[in-house]
Formats: sequence, structure tokens, C-alpha cells
Amino acid sequence: MAASKRLLTALLALGLGLVPAASGQNSGQTVRHVKVQEGTPPPPELAQAETAIGKQDYATAEPLLKTAVGHDPQNYVAWFDLGFVEHALGKDPDAITAYRNSVAAKADVFESNLNLGLLLAEDHQPDAVQFLRTATQLTPTANPQEGLFRAWLGLAHALEPTQPEKAIKAYQQAAALAPRDTEPHLSAGILLEKQKQPAQAEEEYKQALAIDPSSPDALTALTNLYMRNHQFAEAEALLRKLVAMKPQDPAAVMQLGRMLAAEGKQDEAIAQLQAAEKLAPQDAGLQRDLADLYFAQKKFALAEAQLRLLLASDSKNAELHELLGRALLEQTKYGAAQQEFLIALRLKPDLGAAYGDLAFAANGSNNYQLVIGALNKRATLLPETAITYFLRATAYDHLRDYKDAAVDYHKFLEAAQGKFPDQEWQARHRLIAIEPKKQ
Repeated sequence: MAASKRLLTALLALGLGLVPAASGQNSGQTVRHVKVQEGTPPPPELAQAETAIGKQDYATAEPLLKTAVGHDPQNYVAWFDLGFVEHALGKDPDAITAYRNSVAAKADVFESNLNLGLLLAEDHQPDAVQFLRTATQLTPTANPQEGLFRAWLGLAHALEPTQPEKAIKAYQQAAALAPRDTEPHLSAGILLEKQKQPAQAEEEYKQALAIDPSSPDALTALTNLYMRNHQFAEAEALLRKLVAMKPQDPAAVMQLGRMLAAEGKQDEAIAQLQAAEKLAPQDAGLQRDLADLYFAQKKFALAEAQLRLLLASDSKNAELHELLGRALLEQTKYGAAQQEFLIALRLKPDLGAAYGDLAFAANGSNNYQLVIGALNKRATLLPETAITYFLRATAYDHLRDYKDAAVDYHKFLEAAQGKFPDQEWQARHRLIAIEPKKQ
């Protein structure tokens, strides 16, 4: 049996409860202090400041660097160090100003262009691209391959919102500089998905997995892609691998359960979701998924228990009261079901289907006036059916209102057209009994 529409919708929603590490979100945090090459011996304040920076004593370094740039506004090294210190102290606007002054004093320093570009990108300023692109064309003071990798990666992130095609090419440049790093491939894959290029995104995720077959981020990203593309068998295989790696991760266990439900493997799905519930006993979405699966498996007592858990923290939820009413109705607990439907309709009077369910529950409780009232209200919201005519007719019949009963029996027979032989036989025989005989 397929998963419920609600469960499947939740499964295919973007995000899915499994989210790979947001690639690039820490690009601004990659601002580092590098000993920039100085053409002449540094002034005393700068030398003292750099000693303090080495000890992470930024509060001491800050006034020394401000003195240094006050004495020599063209000292690009002092401005660079001040930019780093201000960033370390959480003063990013001041850090950006200092880095701008460093670049203005000497435009061809890799580190000042890179750090300025990264901070501007983190602040969503459009000229970030300018400085990051410049950095990709310069030579880092130390570890040139790593430095250029960071520059291309930062440039790619900055290009994403406005120039996605160029961003993808920048990710490719970054990947070439760090062939054992998964981040460029993951970031490119996420961007390609946004650009509606799932095949290319899949290839990027597969490259990330080739680099690190046990990468949870790569497994998650590829799983999400397969789920969105309804490639459930492929997604299931990856989810099983992810759960084997992270057996205590409720999100992974939960998603495997949802995937199995989508494939119609209901018993396995229930087992997985029950395991997830032990890891996340307060997760309302998980409790709802289990309730849906119990309904699908006709395990109505278990569905009732899950719905009562949900209602304990969400007592004003009309849909949950309606579902609980249905679970009770399936167990022939007519009085309790009737009460739940009444609560649901008090909270949300336009739940048309709930009026029909209320009529069935009231019929089971021999409350025939309520049956008629519920069906009449339903008829203002939804089209009549053969069964609603029959149920109303039998209610009138029980109340000895034979005239109105006959009207609905005739409407039932007209609508039934042989689809309900037992009820049609009953309707014809009741009409013989209750309609006046024609002379």
C-alpha cells in the first residue's frame, strides 16, 4: 500500500529533515591572519601588535595598530592586521574599513583582497565579487594552493545569487585546486539543483562520494535529490548506509521509515519509525507519520494512541480530532467518535467530510436526529452521494418520519444504480412498507 498523501508530501518536501552541511556558510569565518610581507622593518607599534596577535591578545593589539595607521596611513600591513583584529573582536564593519584601506594602499596583496572579499560576501555586499576575483589572480604569501582554493570557493559563493553559471565554474576551479575536498562538489550540486539541473547535480554529489564514500553530507545531498526525483530505490540504499553510519540520528532513521512507506513497505516503515520515536519521543511529525501508517495498516488502536499523544500538546487541532474520531469509528467506539467529530467541527465548521463521519458515528449511537442534522449540514458543503441519501432515509425511517424517509430512499435508488445491492434491496422493501398504496 502506498504512503498517505500527507506523508508522501512531507517526504518530498525540500529539506526532508535531512540537510547537508550548508556549504559556504563559514566562508567569512575563514578570514585568517597571515604575516604579510613587509618591505621595510615595521614600526614599534606594529611589531608589538603582531606579538599580541600571536598571543590572541586582540584587545592589546587594537590600539597599537590604530596608532600605527595614524602615523602612516599608507602602511598596508598595519591596516591588514587591524582588519584581522577588528574581525576577531566582532567589529566587522570596522574590519571591512581597515581591509579596504589596506587594499587602497597596496592593491596586489592576495590576503587583503581575500579577507576583504570574504567579509563583504558575509555582509551580502555586491563588491565582494570584485575583491575575491582579484584574489584569484594573485599569489598567496604562504600555502598558495590552499589560499587560491579559498579564493575560488569564496568567489563561487559570492557569485551564486546573481551569476550562478559563473559560480559553478568557480566551484570547478576550487575543486581542481583541492581534489580531495568535497565542499566544491556539494556546493555546486546544491546550486545545480536550484537551477533545475538534477542530472548535473547528481554527478557532483557522486564525485563528492567518490572522494569520501562515508561523507554524511554527500550521502544526505544525494538522498534528498533521489527522493525529490521519486527515485525511491536509490534513495533507500543510501539511507540504509546513512543509518548504518549514524544509528542514533533520529532524522536519518525517520527518513528511512518514510522512504520505506513511500515504497509500500509498510511493516518495515513502521519498525523504522518506531525506532526513530525512541530517539525523538517528542517529535510531532514523527508521531503523525506513525498514525498515518497505522491507519494504512488498519491498526486503529495504535493510530488512536498516537493521535492522543499529538492532541495532548495540540488540543485545538481540528484535523487531529477528526482523525481520532475516524480511528474510534473504525473500532466501533461510536460515542467517543461522535464526541471527537463534534469537537473538530466546533473548531473548524467547514470540515465537510467530518459531517459525514459524524453521521455514521451518530447512527451507531442510535442518535438519528443528529444523523439527519449532520447530513443536512454536509450537503451545504459537499455533493450528496448514494450513501448519504441512504443514511438519511434510514434515520427518518427509525424516527417514523416515513414521508421524508421515502423521499431519500427514492433518491438513493436513483443514485445507486446497482452499486449497493444489499442497501437497494432494503430500500425497495422499506418503500413497499411505508409508502401509501396507490388505488
